[in-house]
Amino acid sequence: MAELTQEELNQRVAILKKFKTLLEQQRGKFKEYLEVLEKQQDSISSENSEALIAHTELEQQVVKNIANLQKVIVPMSKMYNDSAAQDSAETESITKIQNELNDLQEKVLKQNQINRDLLRVHIENIRTQIQNFKNPYSNRNNVYSAKKPVAQLVEVEA
Repeated sequence: MAELTQEELNQRVAILKKFKTLLEQQRGKFKEYLEVLEKQQDSISSENSEALIAHTELEQQVVKNIANLQKVIVPMSKMYNDSAAQDSAETESITKIQNELNDLQEKVLKQNQINRDLLRVHIENIRTQIQNFKNPYSNRNNVYSAKKPVAQLVEVEA
């Protein structure tokens, strides 16, 4: 095995630090996303449409941030994996962060499914209410619904 130069060692350490920082940022974003989803569930349950809209907009921003971070993490992960000399303590901390990310991702997916199911039930209830809504004027005689003869031809004189 060839000896590493100080420059190569410094480069690997820099990659490792940057990768760890990105993973920590992504972990923070996933925690934020999970909190938004939990608050969104409360808004769905309480039928607070304004709060639900605000949480949905916030959710879109957080998802966009996660996607942007992921674009940087993927190549950084490849660079990290390509650098053969990986400090065992640092590798262990990165593995721990990656495991936390996987757990958070599972929680986010479960919470997202719960929210979708709640919304689906809520929308179905609203549809049922609309279908059961009866027009109180449907069987009444009024000036607008009276059957009166209507002229078929109009004579115009000039």
